[in-house]
Amino acid sequence: MNHFYRIITVFTMIAMILTTTNSEAGNGKPASEVHSLLQALEITAPLHFCGEPAPLNETDVKERLERELLVSLDDQDTVILWLKRSSRYFPYIEKALKDNSLPDDLKYVVIAESALKPLAASNKGAVGFWQFIESTGERYGMTINNNIDERRNLFTATDAAMKYFGDLYALLGSWTLAAAAYNMGEDGLLTEMLMQKEKNYYHLYLNEETQRYVFRILAAKMILSNPQKYGYFLKEEDLYKPLPYETIEISVDDPVPLHIIAQAANTYFKLIKDLNPQIKNYHLYSGKYNILIPRGASSGFMERYNNILSQYHKEKENSVYTVSKGDTLFTIAKRFRVSVKAIMLWNGISSTKILSPGDKLLIFADLEKSDTAEKP
Repeated sequence: MNHFYRIITVFTMIAMILTTTNSEAGNGKPASEVHSLLQALEITAPLHFCGEPAPLNETDVKERLERELLVSLDDQDTVILWLKRSSRYFPYIEKALKDNSLPDDLKYVVIAESALKPLAASNKGAVGFWQFIESTGERYGMTINNNIDERRNLFTATDAAMKYFGDLYALLGSWTLAAAAYNMGEDGLLTEMLMQKEKNYYHLYLNEETQRYVFRILAAKMILSNPQKYGYFLKEEDLYKPLPYETIEISVDDPVPLHIIAQAANTYFKLIKDLNPQIKNYHLYSGKYNILIPRGASSGFMERYNNILSQYHKEKENSVYTVSKGDTLFTIAKRFRVSVKAIMLWNGISSTKILSPGDKLLIFADLEKSDTAEKP
């Protein structure tokens, strides 16, 4: 009997070992996947950021890089989107870097910052592709207000980033330090360098986000420079193509609904918003704008635009409602079977506005029919 139990015990142990080896290896990952991750960490060639070497011979530096590489590779969905989006946005960024005589590696900063998402926003108020905070964005010439936020525009934000990196490098004399300053602010970095008597990024004790920041950029560079090494085999047709566009200039005196721009461009509202993510609302307000529209739509655009705008102005004249005693946004919305939010958007008002008899509101509904039906 004891011999029988010993045999059962041996077979049980073998089964457990085989299960662990073939199915799981640390953290619930298949052994083959763990093996691939370990191979990914084998870095044989020197690694540079903007021509500046990362001292991988230092244990601490190698460990920090491996951490960020593993974190990135563990999020396969995000890496695939990096690869797809980079095909759309990198050509412009690479050209801007070249035109400004800046290192090509700076394009990987935008991966660490926003993963190439135009509407990316942080809990610290940083917005857009290059994650500018408002004060820095305005310092570098971007328009940021309730209606327009050029931090969300690839072209203006990239131009501002080029200037900012140029200034940071002139101040710090190192692209690695410039990247760290881009993340935490030049004043904060200079203070740490002064207090620690240290000018080497890799030897500075910084906040955790900035200590990881350059390594996140390096990990993105490694993966995007050689995706096949890390198991990403995307075909040309898998990649996102740049959106074909043309630029038209529009001068606006009174608010113009964005759907009019879309109609004049022979397209739809969403595509205009996608091409112009800096436009935050449903209207263009007073000012001059360079608007991107689908390629080929500029021919005859202004004629169509003026005709549609003229029709809109006539519609506005027949869409004015005069507020009566006792009216509220809710009762008016119910009367005309529209939403309160729509009334607010049509008139640029907030929900806290107190209506007074005689106030004029734009209501794009059948005013006569609604008035007749509802009024005693």
